[in-house]
Amino acid sequence: MVRPPAGVIRGGEVTSDVSVVCDTVVVGSGAGGATVAAELAEAGRDVVLVEEGGYHSTGEFGASSVGALRTLYRDGGGGMTLGRPSVLYAEGRCVGGSTVVNGGMAWRTPSRVLSEWAARDGIRGIAEADMAPCFDEIETRLNVGQQDPETIGTDGLLLRKGADALGWRIVGNRRNQIHCAGSNNCPNGCPTGAKQSMLVTSIPRALRAGTRLYTDCRVTRIVRSADGRARGIVGRLPHARLLVRAATVVVAAGAIQTPVLLLRSGVRHPMLGRNLSLHPNANVIAYFDEDVTGWHGVHQAFQVREFIDDGIILTANNLAPPMLAGMMPAHGAELGDLMAGYNHVVTAGPLVEDTGAGRVRVVPGLGPQVSYRLAARTGRRLLRGLELTAEAMFAAGARRILLPVEGAPPVTSTAAARTFLRGPVPSRALRLYSIHLMGTVRMSEDPRRGVTDSFGQVRGVPGLVVCDASLFPGPTGLNPMETVIALALRNARHLITRR
Repeated sequence: MVRPPAGVIRGGEVTSDVSVVCDTVVVGSGAGGATVAAELAEAGRDVVLVEEGGYHSTGEFGASSVGALRTLYRDGGGGMTLGRPSVLYAEGRCVGGSTVVNGGMAWRTPSRVLSEWAARDGIRGIAEADMAPCFDEIETRLNVGQQDPETIGTDGLLLRKGADALGWRIVGNRRNQIHCAGSNNCPNGCPTGAKQSMLVTSIPRALRAGTRLYTDCRVTRIVRSADGRARGIVGRLPHARLLVRAATVVVAAGAIQTPVLLLRSGVRHPMLGRNLSLHPNANVIAYFDEDVTGWHGVHQAFQVREFIDDGIILTANNLAPPMLAGMMPAHGAELGDLMAGYNHVVTAGPLVEDTGAGRVRVVPGLGPQVSYRLAARTGRRLLRGLELTAEAMFAAGARRILLPVEGAPPVTSTAAARTFLRGPVPSRALRLYSIHLMGTVRMSEDPRRGVTDSFGQVRGVPGLVVCDASLFPGPTGLNPMETVIALALRNARHLITRR
């Protein structure tokens, strides 16, 4: 096992209870938490960063999706919402959080979304002009830009071929990477360090500035004083307990775990845990006569933006064999036959902008419970997105497509896909997943709507600040990582200047 850098304390190596005092304790080391920790530490604050997952260096990442699911994800990437249909979701759980395992897509929050948030929730400092300096700084620091053309794989080129044949607008993905090698290994951790995740950017910055990072530590509750102010956290290491006393507590554990921790710590607000949005996705499995060899090329090289005003983006990305097999509508010998064509497969599908129709609760004795109701409008968007994806794949030369609908027959033409998807397709039959989880600790200047104010300060709990995607008043309609980092940068600087 590679030794971590100075400042990282592996929880499994701590054998007795630890009590620490600092200025700020940050819970979660992903896009929000790592950004806040680095900014505060570089401003001279004494910071302790606590991460439930382990520290894994770039050299540990490889092609094993099974190994990655075990070490880099919560619950093996197998979170599931209650609802009809249920939605499979994944959360990163490692130093660097979901930035270690996402596809590296880095897009600014659309100006339309920022305007809606400002108008509907009165959020201060959220206009495009306010956020532009944050986006500029982030994109420079994380090297956000277009992919090197020679690393674009056949799966991406086929998506572009289909879009071009249909006259649809398609754009190259903007990603936080430095000369990505195109190994399509993003969900398993970048084996070259090209992806500029928090693991290789903000975490090292925070450590150089003196941050202490405790890994493998599950924070069980936020400590509060008699007057209700946040005063630190209590965490559980594998063999000991961690107590951190701090003047400020920043929670950046994601849209599922942040509300769970707040609820477990006695924070009460009628909107806490509500307003969950998750950008549901669904993939078609398209078979081509030509060799695709999807592992050769970048993860999601392009996005079809022709239908973005309707809340639909189309993408294509390769899935590792175990993940693809889990999506196949077959078992046994039939599954073996389908998987035999792996090198001729493109997986593609729509990412749709949804409505906040989910909720996170804490059930005594069971823990977190996530429910999500697929709104009728969102369901219609998904079905249309699947139809458009099938059309693009057939325009690119696909010979057969499997649809992500229980009981759907294979289709061999756009007309057949259209006929099936425009028929009576019950929502409960859709096979959906998501990696974009947002909105459960909504910020708003309206105290009835917002659990926090415009800068993440939790109402009724002085000294408790939230800095992750749970703050979003609504869905972004795009990959949310850059929005999380920008808000965290903005909120961190607000913390620095107010003291």
